[in-house]
Amino acid sequence: MAVPKRKTTPMKRGFRRSADALKASAYVEDKDSGELRRPHHVDLKSGMYRGRQIMEPKSN
Repeated sequence: MAVPKRKTTPMKRGFRRSADALKASAYVEDKDSGELRRPHHVDLKSGMYRGRQIMEPKSN
């Protein structure tokens, strides 16, 4: 059985646990469609970004 040779220092323990404090993804309501989307991302349904048509809208 594997056994640690040295005690893990509080600093290394803190580095490992730092990801536990990550927050959930933020979503904002789109002004045009009213749907939730990620901030600073292209809306894939409409193809709009910052009020401009960037790409063709996704068709069903």
